[in-house]
Amino acid sequence: MSKQRQNSTGRDSRLTPWVGRIMLANATVLVLLSTVLTAPGFFDALQFDPHLALRRPWTFFSYLFVHGGVFHLGGNLLLLFVFGPPVERRLGGRAFLLYYLYCGVGAAAFTLGLSSFMAVPPLVGATGAGLGTALAFAFAWPDADAVLTPLPIRVSARALVLLLASADLVLALWAPDGAAQLGYLGGLAAGYVFFRVQSLAARRQRKGPKSIAHRPVMAPIPVRQGGTLTEVRPARARPEPREEYPADEVDRVLDKISAFGIQSLTADERRFLDDVSKRKRKDLH
Repeated sequence: MSKQRQNSTGRDSRLTPWVGRIMLANATVLVLLSTVLTAPGFFDALQFDPHLALRRPWTFFSYLFVHGGVFHLGGNLLLLFVFGPPVERRLGGRAFLLYYLYCGVGAAAFTLGLSSFMAVPPLVGATGAGLGTALAFAFAWPDADAVLTPLPIRVSARALVLLLASADLVLALWAPDGAAQLGYLGGLAAGYVFFRVQSLAARRQRKGPKSIAHRPVMAPIPVRQGGTLTEVRPARARPEPREEYPADEVDRVLDKISAFGIQSLTADERRFLDDVSKRKRKDLH
C-alpha cells in the first residue's frame, strides 16, 4: 500500500509488541475458522450483526478478528503493519491497544446507527480500526512522505488517509456489501473525535488569564478651589491587550507534543517552538 521514509517518522523496521500480537491473533482466527471451527455457527457468533448486537455485546470486539478471506485479512494486516508500529511507539503499548479497540468499537457503533436508516449486512474485519490507526499516524506526522506502490506517486500521510477514506466510500457505492464498507468509516470518525477531545482538554488545562498590561493609575488628588474642595481624577487608563504569540499555532504544537511526544515535531514546528520559547524568556527579563 505505502512505505514511509524512516527519516521522516523515525520508525525502524521492527514490529512493536501489540501490533505483532494483533496481527498474529487475526491470522490465527482465520486459520481456525478455515480448518477446525468450520461450522457456520462459529463465524456467525463472532461477526457483528447490527440486528443482534444488543443480544451479543461481545461482537463489538470479536468482529475485528474475523475476516472474509486471505485477501481481506492481508489488506487489513498491511494497513496495521504500515501505520501501527510508529503509532504504538508514540502512544505506548497499552494506550495503543485501547485506541485500536476503541476505533473498532466506533466502527461497530456507527454501523449500528446506520442500520436504523438502511439495510446493513454483518460487519467483519479490522478495517475501521486500521483506518483509525492511519489517522493517528497522520495526526503525528501529517507531512510524512508516503509512496503509493506500484505507482510512482508520493503523497503526504494526511493525503493518504483521505485517499483511503475515499476508496472506502467508492467500495460502499459499488461493492455488494457497500453498507458494511460505509460502517468502517466509523473507525475514522472515532479516531478524529478522540484527538479532538484530547486537544480541547489539553487547551482547557493550559488556559489561563490573558496577559494584560495596565498603565499605573494615580489616586484622586483633592484640590481646594475657592471654598470648595474638589477631586481631580486622572483619565482612566484602558487595559492594553498584548497579542504576544499566535495562540492557535502554539496550542496545536503543544497538543501534538502531548499526544505523540516532542520527537513527532517537524523541523519547522521545532523552530517555531524555539522562537516562542526565546521570546517568552526575553519578556521575563
